[in-house]
Amino acid sequence: MATNTDRPISPHLQNYKLPLTGTLSICHRITGVMLSVGLIFFVCMVSAVAEGADAYAGMQTLMSAWPIKLIYWAFIYALFFHLCHGVRHLIWDTGQGFARETMNQYAIYELVASLALTVAAFIFVYSS
Repeated sequence: MATNTDRPISPHLQNYKLPLTGTLSICHRITGVMLSVGLIFFVCMVSAVAEGADAYAGMQTLMSAWPIKLIYWAFIYALFFHLCHGVRHLIWDTGQGFARETMNQYAIYELVASLALTVAAFIFVYSS
């Protein structure tokens, strides 16, 4: 049996580098899932407020732990990232931004904007 060695081989995942826009697309989906799960915890927080002072005090104690603070700041970053990526999709809906250089440039803008919005929210929360 003869083998054809002239055929191209498909790139293996270890050799293939996903473009930045592809990576951000996957991250957009992940942050959507994170936001959905985070909303469940948000509902729990609101329920604790509605249940009275004891439940609220317990939730406040839980929310003041630094690992939980890290999680909710990750939630806030996911919210801003998802928002910025959605704005980029709105720009694409107008038919603009499909050139390779423009796509990468908008991807960088998206990352910088989401980080800047998170830092601005952090400063706003902890400055008062």
